[in-house]
This record gives sequence, structure tokens and C-alpha cells, in this order.
Amino acid sequence: MARDIGLGVRQPEEACSDANCPFHGSLPVRGQVITGKVVSDRMMGTVVVERDYLHYVGKYNRYEKRSSRIHAHNPPCIQAKNGDTVKIAECRPLSKTTTFVVVEVQQS
Repeated sequence: MARDIGLGVRQPEEACSDANCPFHGSLPVRGQVITGKVVSDRMMGTVVVERDYLHYVGKYNRYEKRSSRIHAHNPPCIQAKNGDTVKIAECRPLSKTTTFVVVEVQQS
């Protein structure tokens, strides 16, 4: 039985036994919720999500494109792949660089 994490996302169909899964484990999510694209899934249990945004440069009255890469834990019940658009939520630090967890795959 998957628990409701309070973000209004679809719960995964399959179950997992991962302690760091927000649906089937005991990992609380709080803070930021970000949408981005998975650019790497080569790490075990972790994906790299790239987020593009616009930054305003006041001197030139224009915007410039910027991007940031965020490491996110990939639970076995979700299994986000390279190229997927995902929603990630902030959680407690799981490792040195991982402080987000994948909560939903929006499109493949």
C-alpha cells in the first residue's frame, strides 16, 4: 500500500522495498518541487535532472538561458530513464550531492 505524499502526483503501480522511497519507505518530502529532463541514468539508484531557466541581465534588458543539473534519487518503483521529463521533490540529504527524489515521470 503506497502512502500519500501530499503533492498531488500519481502513485506508482508497482511496489518496492526501498527505504528511501517517498511512497513505500519512510522518506519525507518537503520544500521545492522541480520539473526537469533526465540527462543521465548511469548511476545506481540516482539520475541527473537538467532544468533550463531564464536569467534576467539588467545591464542589457534581456534574458539569457541557463541550466542547472540536480542529482535525484530514483526509486525502483518509478525507474526514470534517460530522456524522461520528471518531477522531483526536495528531501533530506541522501548523499553528498543527492537531496532530491523522483516522485513522478510525466512523459517518456
